Parts: sequence; C-alpha cells; structure tokens
Amino acid sequence: MRRFALLYDALDATTSTNAKVSAMQVYFAEAPAADAAWGLFFLTGRRLKRLVAPRLLAAWGCAFAQVPDWLASECFGLAGDLAETVALLIDTQRGTRPAAQEPPLLSNLIGEQLLPLREASEDEKRAAVLALFAALDRRELYLLGKLLTGELRVGVSSTLAIRALAQHASLSPATVAHRLMGAWEPSAQSFAALLQQGAADADVSRPYPFFLASPLEQEPESLGERADWLAEWKWDGIRAQLIRRSGGAYLWSRGEELITDRFPDLSSAWAALPEGTVLDGEVLAYQDGAPMPFAVLQRRIGRQKLSAKILAEAPAAFMAYDLLELEGRDLREEPLRERRARLLALLTGRSERLSVSPEVTAPSWAELRALRSGSRERGVEGLMLKRWTSPYQGGRRRGDWKWKIDPYAVDAVLVYAQPGSGRRATLLTDLTFAVWSAGELLPVAKAYSGLTDEEIDRLDRWIRQNTLERFGPVRAVKPELVFELHFEGIAASARHKSGIAVRFPRIARWRDDKKPADADTLESLQALIRAPR
Repeated sequence: MRRFALLYDALDATTSTNAKVSAMQVYFAEAPAADAAWGLFFLTGRRLKRLVAPRLLAAWGCAFAQVPDWLASECFGLAGDLAETVALLIDTQRGTRPAAQEPPLLSNLIGEQLLPLREASEDEKRAAVLALFAALDRRELYLLGKLLTGELRVGVSSTLAIRALAQHASLSPATVAHRLMGAWEPSAQSFAALLQQGAADADVSRPYPFFLASPLEQEPESLGERADWLAEWKWDGIRAQLIRRSGGAYLWSRGEELITDRFPDLSSAWAALPEGTVLDGEVLAYQDGAPMPFAVLQRRIGRQKLSAKILAEAPAAFMAYDLLELEGRDLREEPLRERRARLLALLTGRSERLSVSPEVTAPSWAELRALRSGSRERGVEGLMLKRWTSPYQGGRRRGDWKWKIDPYAVDAVLVYAQPGSGRRATLLTDLTFAVWSAGELLPVAKAYSGLTDEEIDRLDRWIRQNTLERFGPVRAVKPELVFELHFEGIAASARHKSGIAVRFPRIARWRDDKKPADADTLESLQALIRAPR
C-alpha cells in the first residue's frame, strides 16, 4: 500500500510524460506481482465499485478524529474532497503514525480487507475501516477513502501505463494493450501472463484495442488527394467489436463492457459469421433499412429486462466499419483498402442485421463538404475520413480523422459550482449552467471542461467571492457570468426539470462580452429539438 501511495504522489507531482513512465516502470519492477496487478488495474482507469457510502466514511472519520460534524463540514468546504478531508483530520488529530504498524500489501488490503466489505454489515464495515484508520498514514488514508467510495483516479492515461509496462516487459505496447482488453482480472497469475514473451492468448472472447479517431483541425484539402481517403458517415450508436471464436459470440463495447446479452436480437448477425472473425463497428437502432436516432437505442440501454415491446420499438443492427480478424488471422497490419474489400466480400448478403458502413463517394472535397452540411438531416454526426493505406492501430492516433458536424451551441449563465475531482479537488470546476424560462434561470446543463488553467484559477476566485448560498459542497453564485456551451445532441427528457437533456456538454468560451440578459432561452433549446436532425 505504501509503495502504491508513493507512486501516486510521484505521478501527481509531475507533468513530465517520461517521468511518469519511469515512475511506473520502477513500480512494476519492484512491487510483488499481485500488487503490481492491482496497481495496473487502477493505472489503466479501472475502479472498484463503491464499498462504503460517503456519508458513512465522513461520519466514521469524524468519530475517529474526534471532531464535530460542523467542523468537518467546514473543512470539507475548504478541501473540496471527502477522502482528503478525512485523511487530513485523522492525521492532524493523531500526529505521526505509530512506527510499529506497517501498512498491508495493496493486494492483501483489497482482497482480504476491502472486497469482503461488499457482504458485510454496517457495524462490520465500521470496525474494519476504523482499524485501517489506525494503521495507515495520511497519503494511504487518502487512497483508502478513494478506494472505499469507488472514486480512485490516477493522474495518468491508460496509454502511458501500457507503455510503462511494455517497456518493463520488453513487449510492444500493442501486445500489452491487447492482453489487457476485455475482462482482465488483477492477480499475480494474470500479471505474469501479461509479461510472457510470445504467449498465445487463451481468452477467446478478448477484443482488440479500439482505434479512435482524432479531430480534423484544418480544412480537408490539407489531407491531400481526395482519392487517398475513404469517407463514411459517422453513425450515432454504440461503438463495439463483434467477435466469433471457438463456437462463442461476444459483443464488447468501446468501454470494454461485455454487452452480448443486452442485444439478443443480434444473434442472427453473429450466427452468420464464420469462426475466427472480429468486426469493428457500431450497434444501432435500425428499422426499415435505416438507422434510428440514438435516443431510440437509449431506451434499451441499462434495462435489466428487455421486453418484446422494447425490442420491437428499438430493434438493433450491427454496422461494420472494419475487419480485424478473419479465419483466426489478425488483419490489423493490412492496409484499409484490403481489409475493406475482405469485409464487403464477407458480409454481403449474410444477415439483415449485419451490414457494412457505406462509402460516401463524393469525388471532391468541395462535394464532400456539401454532403457533410446535411449530416443532421441524415441523422448522423458528420463524416469519418480514413486513409486507404492505413493499418488498424490502437488508441487515438494521428492519421485517422473524423470530420464531425459543428456542435450545437448555446449561451448560458453560470448558477452553481462545486469542486472537481483528482487534481482539481480544491478548485470549483464542476459547473451548472442555466437559460431563461418565464423570466427565471432554469438549469439545463453541467460542464467541467473547456477552460484554460488561467481561466479556471480566475473563475475559482470569482466563485468564492460571489457565492450566495452553500448546499454542502455546492455553491449558488451570483448569476452574472455567461458562457458559450457546445454539445453534440439534444433531446426531450422527462427526467430533467427543464424537459431537455444535452449530450457531451462542454465550455467553448467565456463570454465576457455578454450580459446575463443576453443568454439563450429554453424556447431556443426546444427549437433545436424540433429542427431537422
């Protein structure tokens, strides 16, 4: 536990990519295999499910530190993070940790002390947590709080963690990334398997790392000849890989979640595939030969039981983009032109629930731009541009671009703010914005990204000086600042007081040139829902 806490501090203390990779390499080399496995689990963005409710952690922390609730609440308001508040209160009350007590190994802490709490009573949880409070120092207490509440995030990307492990094991990052895909479970055995040279993958369900597109920041003419690029529509569904191996079929989402059981109406699609096939594509709601809006697909996402009614209202199909494996052979290094030719030959006439994303054949960039302008009317998010000679890589790499339609935009007033998470836990960066409705400001979106570091510091100071009320960590602020928000989609929603829900909202710019009265209205957002899409 102490070794992982020191790694966490080292990663948090630097912005140098090389320093982060070096620190992780040292950790993988020195930590016991079971600890290294759990460390890798967290470094690649995975998390434990919540084991203890935050309110209980706060109450037990107050009791152990012998501070009243009101004082803890004031401390939380300053720190902005529950785990940090509890760690600081206990550390201050206790002074230095008794030297006789050594913290447990990370793997033992999780396997023997934390995971059993899932089935424990509240009294049993309290006794276990208080015992850990006594055994851990401040930095370890902070991580404990994050582990218990399921909120541990480490300040590195999974790509950097994979690079560090690949360098430690003398393997290619692509090999390590592939071995980590799917239902990888942290253990000494699984960590040892990651490091093996030339080992065959025993998990037939394992997907490949997804190739993610980078945004096109210049005009498409900068890419060269139009004929060098495949153009496809950017469909609005669930990015997924469909795998057919060893008699089984597996559907993995881009978030590495196995979603096969959620789409029983795709059984004819995978039944039509030969053994040793892996397709990259999009799961769509699909009816009468055409995709349906994402909002239709959303009706079935997250449902525990799929009724015949919902299956009829939102039937699924798989739109294939690429062919990654055929007859058990990895095709990712072949040029896109060859992979697509094989894909078309494979899928033509196979199943009505299985198709290939069609090529957009406009011969010039100007004609392609004209088609792109009508994306919303077609129900798509713009265009994907892929170089015909490109291999299928992993992660977000330059060389494969998406050319999305311009986002929706709205001017809204800042009305609430609360602390962020991780390195932003002491800054008020989680923001709520409102538009006008019947003479009042009605919240419509939350956003936390899009501002520069300088703007974040400036806004944080303004919020603290212009707070009207406080509701725990949330501050109501003077409705004086206007921001331009961008978002990818908008739909009617009975779950929100405003009656609308927006997808992927982010801050585009701080509108110093506008007054609150200049902000948009709820009617203007409702008009976007009614507009052609």
